[in-house]
Amino acid sequence: MKNVIEASESFIFHCKFEKGLSSKTIEAYTSDINQFVYFLKKNNHSNNLIDIDKLILKKYLQLLSGRKPKTIKRKVATLKALFNFLEFEDEIKINPFRKVRIQIKESKKLPSVLNITDIHKILKAAYRSRDGISIKESYTFKEATRDIAILELLFATGIRVSELCNLKMKNIGSNFSHIIVQGKGDKERVIQICNKETQLILKEYLTSFKKEILKTGYFFINRLGNPISDQSVRFMIRKYSTIAGIKKTITPHTFRHTFATLLLEAGVDLTYIQHLLGHSSIMTTQIYTHVNLVKQKQILRSKHPRRKLNLIAAN
Repeated sequence: MKNVIEASESFIFHCKFEKGLSSKTIEAYTSDINQFVYFLKKNNHSNNLIDIDKLILKKYLQLLSGRKPKTIKRKVATLKALFNFLEFEDEIKINPFRKVRIQIKESKKLPSVLNITDIHKILKAAYRSRDGISIKESYTFKEATRDIAILELLFATGIRVSELCNLKMKNIGSNFSHIIVQGKGDKERVIQICNKETQLILKEYLTSFKKEILKTGYFFINRLGNPISDQSVRFMIRKYSTIAGIKKTITPHTFRHTFATLLLEAGVDLTYIQHLLGHSSIMTTQIYTHVNLVKQKQILRSKHPRRKLNLIAAN
């Protein structure tokens, strides 16, 4: 009979080579399983698969109870996936999670969004910062051009930061007319780029980093000539948000939320926004209908025909 460590190796192999899951998902699965193995060892529980029962799982869930609901959900989902796999492969007779009832309530937190004025301030701060660099051939100027290109592309397309960092030159349309995005689950989608200023800064960036881009194949490059990281993009956004005088916390995902919300406010159908964002279910996209309540209030206050009926004055 296998133990959890041996079984997890088979599971990770299955996820990596048979299901083709992303490296980030594999990393998260590995971390979650290692934490469960550590729990077993620390509490003197056997790590043999046959000994893992609902009582042990309940103890582990109790240990996780102090964490955020989203974190608990992910860790539980990892273990469920592991034991489902083992049951399918006949490594265990019954998945012990079948006898554990779990209800994790996650409070619905509306995404943070920017208004068009905030977006203008951030872009203006980035362009002005670059204009203040006197030596146009310097790396500092090239880096500032790259930063603007990233900001413009995030706002123009609403792509995830991971999708931006993994964007390759081969996925860029001629004259930057569109990009081909590899989304979650390796689902591919095409997003048009229709703003000329966005296209121009992307072309300028390509000219500055063409050598490095052709070498790696990735479109956005860091100082060392490697693909830019998620963390670098986060730091960069924080930098220009501070320069712009915006106090709220802004992340790459804030640009994604803003992209979707402003399109919804402009009257774009939710199904189109779903496709642009790469959501597999429209239920995920529907959160933006809640974010739109502020705009709804503005419309009803200024456009509703009831405002023309002044009955109190008539009396």
